[in-house]
Amino acid sequence: MTALCDEPTLRALTQAIQSGGDPIQKVGDVIAKHPEDARLHFLRGSLLASAQRYIEAHQSLSRAVDLAPDFAIARFQLGFFQLTSGETANALDTWGRLDGLPDGHYLRKFVDGLRCLIRDDFHGVLQHLGEGIALNTENPPLNRDMQLIIERCTPLAQQARDSTTGEVSSETALILQQFSQRQRPN
Repeated sequence: MTALCDEPTLRALTQAIQSGGDPIQKVGDVIAKHPEDARLHFLRGSLLASAQRYIEAHQSLSRAVDLAPDFAIARFQLGFFQLTSGETANALDTWGRLDGLPDGHYLRKFVDGLRCLIRDDFHGVLQHLGEGIALNTENPPLNRDMQLIIERCTPLAQQARDSTTGEVSSETALILQQFSQRQRPN
């Protein structure tokens, strides 16, 4: 078994990524030396998703979770990726292990909110995602993603309160498409 990447190497990698060039290649070079480090696979998956290389991103995020099943942020992001890719059942399965997090953990709140989104429970979305954002002090970019969902769900929660037309249910798909760059809005 290979050793995990040490902290000085991780810091050097972060600096190298920030300095320009091909960040995916830079992470890949470090993975070649530390193929069992879930953090590196998670980082690579995140970079690949940002580059809209979705198949490779899915593989890297999955590898991170395979290597470290309790790596909560990797598990959350893999499930979120699956959800926005239309793989609802896989997302729910991936997130299942996060139910073991404490009730007050921000990832648990985010998962609960996204489960509400799947059920078209827009009031639950607002409640759980809002609570998660208030608890999350370690990952501000994730708060921005969850805030976007809240902004899209706020009028839907109002519409659900004011109406029983049934038109609201199709809105979940539209919200999720916003996070999937594979699908372009019409």
